[in-house]
Amino acid sequence: MAEVDEQRLCIKFCVIFGKTGSETFEMVKQAFGDSCMSRGQNFEWFGRFKNGRISTANDDRSGRPSTATTPSNVEQVGAAVNQDCRRTMHDLLAEVGIGYGSCQRILTEQLNMHRIAATFVPRVLAHDQKDSRVAICQELKETMINDPTLLLNVITGDESIVYAYDPETKLQSSQWKSPESPRPKNHVCKKANLKTMLICFFDQEGIVHREFVPPGMRVNTDFYCDVLRRLRENVRRKRPQKWQNQNLIIHHDNAPVHRSFKVSQFCGQEQNDSDPPYPPDLAACDFFIFPKLKFRMKSRRFDTIEEIQEESQPVLDTIPKRDFQGCFQAWQKRWDR
Repeated sequence: MAEVDEQRLCIKFCVIFGKTGSETFEMVKQAFGDSCMSRGQNFEWFGRFKNGRISTANDDRSGRPSTATTPSNVEQVGAAVNQDCRRTMHDLLAEVGIGYGSCQRILTEQLNMHRIAATFVPRVLAHDQKDSRVAICQELKETMINDPTLLLNVITGDESIVYAYDPETKLQSSQWKSPESPRPKNHVCKKANLKTMLICFFDQEGIVHREFVPPGMRVNTDFYCDVLRRLRENVRRKRPQKWQNQNLIIHHDNAPVHRSFKVSQFCGQEQNDSDPPYPPDLAACDFFIFPKLKFRMKSRRFDTIEEIQEESQPVLDTIPKRDFQGCFQAWQKRWDR
């Protein structure tokens, strides 16, 4: 583009000095060689400058008026997407009657939308369950406003299964390859039948109590009460200040064992808070400590339950205190969400 402007300037210069069209074309051709404009373009601009034109820039072009991205079409596309967000581009084209490019511009530029794959969630919640989640989160936020030190007194816990072999994630299985090398393959594997259950409780300072359920033992009401007794003893030894303040809050999810009358009665003066239905995104154990443990244990094979338990201990011990504090901060953000 710069060379074209320069050639036009040269043509204008030749017109001023009284050169003919043929002389001008030969001079421009000699100066710019193969990049010279065609003879017709040279004579066209020669005539323009000779008739009094001053500017060397192109004329303004009005362009083709937009007939598809009208407010009416934007409203129709938006209403169709809001009615069913799974509609494909071809469905929208057939319903609104516009071109593919216009429909794409409306979605991306006018409505600021982009298509993404939906994530799978454990459960489809009913309306009353969703209302319960919102009500509990609002109650927790109001409690935090009245008592900013609330989470300092919380000890949260849960139980989860650790497998002798858990297949690696897509991120772990990724590998470098050159364009010439074949595409890597990964075998489909299932979780091992050999497994053990871990029960873990922690606060902002770190893990307070952890233990593995003995093989063949079920986590019933009596066993869980025994776990809470051992937890209470560890709180007395490891967190004496919380024990003396008598403001301890034991938090766990809403599993039937956790909500049983016997467990609630055992907790006594310690408050016994639970989560709304199916709360993997609102329970600190589910979004923090168990994923950290299982990610480190994935793709490793263990032959015995004792080996699983032995290898789990250092993984839990190496989680720094700042990560536990970050977990409780993220917990509050999830209430807002």
